[in-house]
Amino acid sequence: MGKHNRTVLSEFILMGITDRPELQAPLFGLFLIIYVISVVGNLGIVILTKRDSRIQTPMYFFLRHVAFTDLGYSGTMGPKMLVNFVADQNKISYYFCATQLSFFLVFIISELFILAAMSYDRYVGICNPLLYPVVMSQRVCQVLVAMPYFYSIFESLLITVKIFDSSFCGYNVIRHFYCDSLPLLSLLCSNASEIGLIILISAGFNLIFSPLIVLVSYLLILASILRMSSAESRQKAFSTCGSHLTVVTVIYGALIFMYVQPESNHSFDTDKMASIFYTVIIPMLNPLIYSLRNKDVKRALQSTWNRICNSFS
Repeated sequence: MGKHNRTVLSEFILMGITDRPELQAPLFGLFLIIYVISVVGNLGIVILTKRDSRIQTPMYFFLRHVAFTDLGYSGTMGPKMLVNFVADQNKISYYFCATQLSFFLVFIISELFILAAMSYDRYVGICNPLLYPVVMSQRVCQVLVAMPYFYSIFESLLITVKIFDSSFCGYNVIRHFYCDSLPLLSLLCSNASEIGLIILISAGFNLIFSPLIVLVSYLLILASILRMSSAESRQKAFSTCGSHLTVVTVIYGALIFMYVQPESNHSFDTDKMASIFYTVIIPMLNPLIYSLRNKDVKRALQSTWNRICNSFS
């Protein structure tokens, strides 16, 4: 059935963000600017945390991978989203749609658990500073990053293969601006309830387990901070957590809104708005939050900028 289906349904049509002609040009300009800022910002974080010797710590190792995953999932759907604004009918091939879905899931799931690993890193750094170099060794950090990537690849392949090995009803219009699992689910004729259950269980696990790690870490951090006698120490501890806490609140909030709301409340328009937020806005905000709120990153940026200016003078 899957083989026959693939020969009949060779492409999908993405509806895009809006079907109002007067909004296409201004929205294209807006989202192009946002996408460029996102790519430049996240690429800058990746390069900076890799090359600057003064920020070679576990926190910046995790930050580099958060920026990499932001680059990954915004790059997976960003260019195709921009095409929506200039193409009369934005088509996407059957196999490219499957590829887009699989890569998107890999990067977004990886980011959730890397953010959770960052919260554990902050917990060890604040609550057990003397043991920090031993507990958060280079090998431990590599394992804490590798595990989310392997897990997300497994989950992505499971969901993507299940969806694209099922039969579609022939209707090929996706009510979204990229190939996401929920809009594709509504086009299936077979296995829709089974795949829907798999998506619900995996989304539930990801959006309960990873925020739980963050929540427990920050409760322990808060308890440790409240025991500190020095106001300066408390201020320093809060400042090291501020950027990360801002990012996790924003991304978990958007994803929980989309995947954990009751089925009766699901609307493709509200889902689309939530998707815009976590696929377009958050990848742009993350590097800004980390660079504006972090003195180490600002110093490294200033140093890099000075070296670039000196090389041209």
